[in-house]
Amino acid sequence: MNNNTMSMIKAGMSDMSKGQRRISEYILNHYEKAAYMTASKLGEAAGVSESTVVRFASDLGYEGYPEFLSALRESVRSMLTSVQRIEMTNEMIGDGDALERTLAADMSRIKATIECNRAEDFDAAVNSIVGAEKIYVAGAGTSSMLADMLSHNLTLVFDNVRHADSSSESRVLEQLLRIGPGDVLVAITFPRYSKRIVKAVSFAKDRGATIIGITDGKTSPIVPMADMLLFAKSDMASFVDSLVAPLSLINALIVGISRKKSDELAETFDRLERVWDEYDIYSKDSDNA
Repeated sequence: MNNNTMSMIKAGMSDMSKGQRRISEYILNHYEKAAYMTASKLGEAAGVSESTVVRFASDLGYEGYPEFLSALRESVRSMLTSVQRIEMTNEMIGDGDALERTLAADMSRIKATIECNRAEDFDAAVNSIVGAEKIYVAGAGTSSMLADMLSHNLTLVFDNVRHADSSSESRVLEQLLRIGPGDVLVAITFPRYSKRIVKAVSFAKDRGATIIGITDGKTSPIVPMADMLLFAKSDMASFVDSLVAPLSLINALIVGISRKKSDELAETFDRLERVWDEYDIYSKDSDNA
């Protein structure tokens, strides 16, 4: 379901039963807690039965409570402050093993990322990048680290890569000034979504560039403007989101591109190895013996 779940709840309250309005009011006032509650816990907090909560999710158009809860989490993540994120993470982990629970959660996010992407969409993104006249990469905030990694690796394959500096709104738009038809913008954004990236996507789209969006779900603000979409599941890992699954997706994208350009890449790294040896860039195992 593509609609913003919080907006759906607000819009539908006038037609809801008394019990459903109680659920809606609790969610709207305590969304940071409701998004991580079981149906029974939400019912207890709202003063209704668990079955009323399940019917509530169904009446909103979801197949069941798990689907509703997933959509609610996606909807509210961009609304959570850093303090709320810390509090929610502490509540979810409790006295448990932070290492084990965090890594287990990351493994489940990678699995969910595999399930929410189609092979044909991934291949289309790879082919668009390979065939682009110029390749632009943009990401802000924590997503800028993902953009750095992608653009760095792309420069080893292509000589037409532009990493759009997103340190300010004017800076990112200046670096996209010459973007146009035949070019590709890979826009990376995860909650909390940066307005700079949203505006950069709008700018590039207006100038005829192809937009490849890498984001977390269909409620992301870049989704309506993207020509191709790749999704990676990220969720709260304290005051920031886990970027394990997005990083894995970008790794896969780099591998897919390198397979298309294997001959050129082999030649590039052969030259690099000679340069590294000539200028003694990296230590060798024998040096430390």
